[in-house]
Amino acid sequence: MDDVKTIYSGKLMSIGPQMLRVLKAWRQNTRFSSEEDWMFASPAQVGRLPVSYPWVWQMFQKAAAKAGIGKLGTHSLRHSYRSWLDAVGTAIAVQQKLMRYSDIRTTLNIYGDVVTDEWPKRIPKWWGWLFRLK
Repeated sequence: MDDVKTIYSGKLMSIGPQMLRVLKAWRQNTRFSSEEDWMFASPAQVGRLPVSYPWVWQMFQKAAAKAGIGKLGTHSLRHSYRSWLDAVGTAIAVQQKLMRYSDIRTTLNIYGDVVTDEWPKRIPKWWGWLFRLK
């Protein structure tokens, strides 16, 4: 794997129980399920490399269109995550660690956004797509 941008990017990340179940189910059902394979392995590389970013971006666009939420960039996930952390009252220092930033100003200035009354209407649609519950 390539070098990471910062030491914080290389640290382990916590995964919630629902996401862990989804990832385990994916791992059991993918044709690249050995320990040596990538979690999201590229069929073109016979599991030896991860899927490409352009492929991820294309699938993200298709899913967003199918969910009726329009065009989205994959980076919007970071902005949404930070907004949701803030909306539920997560301390800024904890947000910084969860977002894996070395400088808290990045968390505050770049990824800070206000969650409006519109979010409760959109979140179920988003999570339904993400976890394929709908």
